Amino acid sequence: MFWLVLFLIAGLVFFHEGFNALLAAWELPEYSHGPLIPVLSLLLFLRQLKDVPVNLAPVTDRGPGIALMLVAMTLGALGKLSQINEVVTYAIILWVGALLLISWGWQQGKQFWPPVLHLVYMLPLPGVIYYKISTSLQVFSSELGVWMLQLLSVPVFLEGNIIDLGVYKLHVAEACSGLRYLFPIMSFSYVFAVLFKGSVWHKAVLLLAAVPITIVMNSVRIAFAGWLVNYVGLDYLEGFTHFFEGWIIFMICVVLLFLLAWVMLRFSGSRLGLVDALDLDTSGWASQVARIRFIAPSRALIFSALLLGAGAIAWEIRPQTATTTVDREPFTVFPARLGAWDGDIPEVLAPDVAENLAADDYLSVHFTHSARTAPVQLFIAWYDDQTQGGIHSPEICLPGAGWEIAKLDRIDIAPQMGLAAPYNLNRAVIQRDQTRMLVYYWFEQHGRHTAWDFAAKMYLLWDSITIGRTDGALVRLTTPIMSGETEADAEARLQDMFRETVDILPRFVPGLDA
Repeated sequence: MFWLVLFLIAGLVFFHEGFNALLAAWELPEYSHGPLIPVLSLLLFLRQLKDVPVNLAPVTDRGPGIALMLVAMTLGALGKLSQINEVVTYAIILWVGALLLISWGWQQGKQFWPPVLHLVYMLPLPGVIYYKISTSLQVFSSELGVWMLQLLSVPVFLEGNIIDLGVYKLHVAEACSGLRYLFPIMSFSYVFAVLFKGSVWHKAVLLLAAVPITIVMNSVRIAFAGWLVNYVGLDYLEGFTHFFEGWIIFMICVVLLFLLAWVMLRFSGSRLGLVDALDLDTSGWASQVARIRFIAPSRALIFSALLLGAGAIAWEIRPQTATTTVDREPFTVFPARLGAWDGDIPEVLAPDVAENLAADDYLSVHFTHSARTAPVQLFIAWYDDQTQGGIHSPEICLPGAGWEIAKLDRIDIAPQMGLAAPYNLNRAVIQRDQTRMLVYYWFEQHGRHTAWDFAAKMYLLWDSITIGRTDGALVRLTTPIMSGETEADAEARLQDMFRETVDILPRFVPGLDA
């Protein structure tokens, strides 16, 4: 027992940044189900342990457990060095799996993968993936909700995530994306599928059904809110919204999952009732907990406990290295004139937009040129520390504002502009009704010009370890495609403004030599 306890304590210390990140994430509505996941995983483990006989013979296949623990420690160390605590949380899952493989050996321990995999549902999503999923769900739920309203003969118009009912505009915000229902429903459907005694394809259907059920129920909620405003009145909307938040939607989704399981049982010809089709036998769990005394102080467990302890001590006594603070000029001193382009008064974002952007400094200004037919908007968002949220890609934000991305290409603009080094950016054509825009945008990562947001995150991880920098910026240039002109005409404006922008950009967004 001593070495097992030491292994657990050393792991708690070594991965403490990850545990702190989990506790912080579980305070958010989207992840408030998180504390239940380890409990459910433990119950799944005890259920499976009943089917694994006690093995008092020597266990000789603990090597894979040691290897997995080394991988967990390496991943955790990368997260600690880069100060990206989300990475440490992922390492915790591997650490738990390593403990089971070290304790039971490969042949028996590999059978416990379902409860270990279930722990994934307690993890917060990386910011980039979260915003992509959230925005996609907002758009899909809005479109489906409007379709339902049209079936109910409610006059409605959809612009991005804004449902226009004439008398009122209903905003399908991030909180209405359905993520706060989706995560716990996916966890429940996973447990449901594991306990279900049906065939593999039955289990797969139950597992995969969580996503469409949640989306449909969220769209029903949005549609009913629109119907309520149109036929009953705005005064009832707030009460309805609060009533149908959280556990009400969750319970309806659970009922639908049970109904789906019942339907599959009937069509499969099974004589089992729904309750009988679920393995809900909890007898003998106390005796399974008592089997912890059979975990032998093997050389693998002793080595792993000592290695984890040494790693935790080494981390605590390491020389402290502060994150590098770059010397940059604030956007308040950004020139009002770039070449022949004259800037307007910089725009101040609306409070809700600024809060969602969460930038430490930003610039939004329109530039005009006497020889050009339309202006170009320059937008730059600067982040001192991208590990705490960071940059939101326009690919995520534009659809939520009602813009449709008609074309998106990642290009190296250096050959066109006569630049010596590669300059990667996104070239997008966006449209809303009859209005079309041409957009250039890219991510500045310490002198690298990156078009792909995931690549920017990888550079962030590398640079935070190697040079101690976690800052970065998003740069966007936008111009309208005027009536009667081609994309090439609009692109000529963008490229002219691009040339002026990149010359002055290092003053405000420093590169590697900062």
